[in-house]
Amino acid sequence: MDSQYKIIHPVKHLHDHLAQDVRPDGRQFLSFRPISVNVSSVTRADGSAVFKIGNTTVICGIKAELTKPKVETPDCGYIVPNVELSPLCSPKFHPGPPTEEAQVMSKLIDNILMNSAAVDLKNLCIYKTKLVWVLYCDLLCINYDGAVIDACVGALTTALKCLTLPQIIYDPSNGNINVERKIKFRFPVKALPVSTTFAIFDGQLLIADPTNDEERLSLGKLIIVSDEEAICCIHKPGGIPVSQDLFIKGLAKSKQRADVVRTLINTAILTIEEKLDSSNKNTILNK
Repeated sequence: MDSQYKIIHPVKHLHDHLAQDVRPDGRQFLSFRPISVNVSSVTRADGSAVFKIGNTTVICGIKAELTKPKVETPDCGYIVPNVELSPLCSPKFHPGPPTEEAQVMSKLIDNILMNSAAVDLKNLCIYKTKLVWVLYCDLLCINYDGAVIDACVGALTTALKCLTLPQIIYDPSNGNINVERKIKFRFPVKALPVSTTFAIFDGQLLIADPTNDEERLSLGKLIIVSDEEAICCIHKPGGIPVSQDLFIKGLAKSKQRADVVRTLINTAILTIEEKLDSSNKNTILNK
């Protein structure tokens, strides 16, 4: 009966629950859904991760390629994030070129990555003005149920943490490139930015980690991204204004959430680090 009521009167269904200080899925207003992280799931990628928040699931695969640097940054490589929202993740998306929402997400994630200084692009340089790495980061959403940016940022940072690149020997005199694929190095990641999404309702009511239904029926959305030391990005795509008290409440909650997420990611990465160190040690000994 409740599911039929939700389909016929979705707004009233949500507001009836909120009036009783509980959300439709039973959570409190500022409680979060469980998170799971799986690293190195895509064997053909140089770094990969599956990040799940409740039902929202995003897979990130990173492919590293050698190329010439950009003219304006001759000693830096570059990163190209791309979010794909396919019809498989939600019926609201259709086959065809990237949707406007996917393009906005891709740009937002690129800004988050740059603002957080999580990655030093100079570490992607092999030989100044001649050869650098470009990291193509494909983010595929396979289940869209709210807080997708949070899942995308989580999947991307986790994939970067387990990214390994082969040793490159470059001869500038003749342009020869020798790739030592048996010797791999972990790519250094300086910070782990974590995104936390909030939905805003009437009466300055703040809802943490909203589902798709809650986002769709809310009057505004607030995304706060922070690393270990500072706020990296605040994104509020329109909607009703947020009071100072509400913002401070969201900021405090996002910091607590970020600490939990970072601990989870670092725990998942430990097994990858041990395997890589052992593999490189064996390769060097065999030589």
